[in-house]
Amino acid sequence: MLKSIVDLNLCLTMGLNRGVPSVSTKHLILLISLAALWGASFLFMRIAVPEFGAVALIAARVIIAALVLWPFWYFSESPSTRKIALDHWPALTVVGLLNSSIPFVLFAYSMLYITGGMAAILNGTAPIWGAVVAWAWLGSRLSISATIGLLLGFVGVVVLVGDELSVPSEGKILAIAAAAFAPVLYGIAANYTSEKLSGVSALSIAMFSQVTAGISLLPLLFWFMPESMPSTNAWFSLLALAVVCTSLAYLMYFKLLVDIGSTKAITVTFLIPIFGSLWGALFINEVITPMMLVGMLTILLGTALVTGVAKLNR
Repeated sequence: MLKSIVDLNLCLTMGLNRGVPSVSTKHLILLISLAALWGASFLFMRIAVPEFGAVALIAARVIIAALVLWPFWYFSESPSTRKIALDHWPALTVVGLLNSSIPFVLFAYSMLYITGGMAAILNGTAPIWGAVVAWAWLGSRLSISATIGLLLGFVGVVVLVGDELSVPSEGKILAIAAAAFAPVLYGIAANYTSEKLSGVSALSIAMFSQVTAGISLLPLLFWFMPESMPSTNAWFSLLALAVVCTSLAYLMYFKLLVDIGSTKAITVTFLIPIFGSLWGALFINEVITPMMLVGMLTILLGTALVTGVAKLNR
């Protein structure tokens, strides 16, 4: 099943509109690898957040990621490139908030109550929001196919939420709302990055977005430090989350943003729900329900139509 979806994503991605950067085999490999890493981030958050808490976990995640990225940025970038990045610090701060600190905390909090697979599927609505923001802010045309896709995406979310709330529990409604709102911020951030940071290197964007995210969360640690020392397993999950799923993954993501544009780069979320659900089922015995699959497929279809990856025949 996974191979079929990967092959479908490959065909659809290659069929995007002309007039924008093409997607090479290297870019497709990057997209799939990135989806696997970001899918794993939901697994690691699910393991670590009960012991760290959402704010402390994400603060540590972005700070460690920034420390890992700093030497790569300093020694790889030329003085002129570094100056360009520093000159764009206000926009980089906005990206740090919209694409890291706030949505990361929202997702981490949500996984105190819902599964990583569910959160990953809700994350799959990010391309829909990316296209809606491009239409509302940048004046991109929203076609009939895209409008139908938008409706399908919302239907998929309703199916997911309805299935999850069939067994209500304390805090679950707020957790689902948090996980549903985080992709809205990703959609805004993707368009903002393309619009405001086109002259800034991918490495600079990746590094400074984590720096500014860490700075924004540091004051909150006074109220949200863990009450006891987290376990070795939780620390391992944090390190994997920070180094692999953040430092490495964001280098890949912003590279794709620069090379192929925001609309294509954000299609990485086609595969994140698959990997997020798969890793959760394989490693921590999360249950994938039939309604989750229905909701996921509906969201993916809607996403394909909204972003122009697929079109309805007239």
